[in-house]
Amino acid sequence: MPLSDEELIEQLKTGDQAALAEFIDRRRPQLTAFIEKRMSDKLRTKVEASDIFQEVTVASLNALDDVELGDRDPFSWLCQQAERRIIDTHRHHFGAQKRAAHGEVGLHAPAAGREEGQIADLVAATMTSASSAFSRQQKEYHMLEALNGLTDDAREALRLRYMEGLPSKEIAERLGKSDGATRVLLSRSLTKLQEILSGNSEFQSLIIQRPNSE
Repeated sequence: MPLSDEELIEQLKTGDQAALAEFIDRRRPQLTAFIEKRMSDKLRTKVEASDIFQEVTVASLNALDDVELGDRDPFSWLCQQAERRIIDTHRHHFGAQKRAAHGEVGLHAPAAGREEGQIADLVAATMTSASSAFSRQQKEYHMLEALNGLTDDAREALRLRYMEGLPSKEIAERLGKSDGATRVLLSRSLTKLQEILSGNSEFQSLIIQRPNSE
């Protein structure tokens, strides 16, 4: 029998990531509505509420061990996480001048912050549901291997989409391709990742979300 909301909250307050993932799934409509209400029209041109929701899911699951919820309502904590993510995303896109295309760091270029891991992290977050996002760390190694099996253009397109958060039109400009060709590249790249990962048991139930129209 499924846990009641009260039982689920008590369980997640013990640091149970699976319980938090289930709680997030149950509160998906309310949290998504909260995110949509807080996003500016300007930010909506760069990302969608579903993108922010997925990032909040991963950030919250990772932060669970370090937070003391006590008597706090977990949903209010999730809203706080969403506020921070929205602010960070807005700063990322509008807080500083865009870097020139030639200044972008390549997927395999040495850089601080384990960029390859970040890319795999974000792609994995995009490809998983809230219920399975807590196992993301175990998937990271396999995701990196799968990314290495793609072409340079495919990896760069995924990096620009899921790390930089760029819409397909801007990615097309970076890659010197048409918008239509870039959308096809993104879709086929995700399909290729699914094919590469299909032999791994951790990814058997993986559901790839196609890039949204922009």
